[in-house]
Amino acid sequence: MANIEEKVEKLLKKPIEDLGYKLYDVNYVKEGQNYFLRVFIEKDDGEICLDDCEKVNNGINDILDTADYIKEQYFLEVSSTGVEKVLRKDEHLKQNIDNEIQIKLFKPINKQKEFVGTLKEFDENNIILCLENNDEIKIDRKDIALIKTVFDWDKI
Repeated sequence: MANIEEKVEKLLKKPIEDLGYKLYDVNYVKEGQNYFLRVFIEKDDGEICLDDCEKVNNGINDILDTADYIKEQYFLEVSSTGVEKVLRKDEHLKQNIDNEIQIKLFKPINKQKEFVGTLKEFDENNIILCLENNDEIKIDRKDIALIKTVFDWDKI
């Protein structure tokens, strides 16, 4: 499925930019009996609203149909990244060095499956977090189920 995501990302990057948005990520997943193509967008001058998603959806629908990369029937969803962005790519991690992130694991490390800390560095195999007590932890990327930014809800 990653191959489809990469193809779709390359296909949609420029058309989405031409509409005034940035393509953040593409996710193609099967949930139950259904397939979903999720396109996450951002813009420089503020939050994404429903009208933005509709504009991008209308702008890319025919492009996707013409390219016909996905043979299965699927649902297209265009949305914002949300306030807590999922970090799936090295580019996303690079943008969040020295920021607080949350990591959820497939299997526990020292009986813990979730860590919150400052992203210090990463490579193709590991991520290094500085925890609240200033300890550093090295996490093998193959053990990671989810990485996302942490939004400070107290600042609202």
